[in-house]
Amino acid sequence: MSINKKTLEKIAHLARLEFDEKSEGKMLKDMNNMLSFVEKLQELDTDNVEPLQSMTFEINQIREDKVKNQLAHHDGLKNAPKKDKDFFRVPKVIE
Repeated sequence: MSINKKTLEKIAHLARLEFDEKSEGKMLKDMNNMLSFVEKLQELDTDNVEPLQSMTFEINQIREDKVKNQLAHHDGLKNAPKKDKDFFRVPKVIE
């Protein structure tokens, strides 16, 4: 599998990336190198390997969630650059 210029342009659009002709060639080369690395990993025999849940054996210290210093709704909206009665107003990013 390899990535061509058309696929790269679609990925760039979805990721909201922009690059010039010079960096486009480098990006195309880098992405194809990543794909070849993944293909190389698929050659490994993993039949007797148990899946991992984590890359380390450390155990997280999980604390109980407690509400502290709760912010009132109107105070949360007080410094918002754009807002209506109850919500933050943000620019539309999905068409």
